[in-house]
Amino acid sequence: MIVTFYTRAHCLLCDKAKAAMELAVRRHGIEIELREVDIDGDPELRARFTNDVPVIYIGGREAFRHRVNAEAFAAAVREANGRAAVE
Repeated sequence: MIVTFYTRAHCLLCDKAKAAMELAVRRHGIEIELREVDIDGDPELRARFTNDVPVIYIGGREAFRHRVNAEAFAAAVREANGRAAVE
């Protein structure tokens, strides 16, 4: 499952979100392809998200903004995998 992680440097919430995703992968054995995007490298993304990071998209849909925990992330990835199987 493709997970897009909109982030920026020196962002404590972003660091915590990434740690939660990594924990979910280890704890639940879920498979993701993490695409980490620093919004400060793209003026359009910086305008779109301003200071509203982290933002996590799972399977092309926004799933989390600001905070995420490992259990909720694992559940969201499983749900997105279920949607993908039906589509």
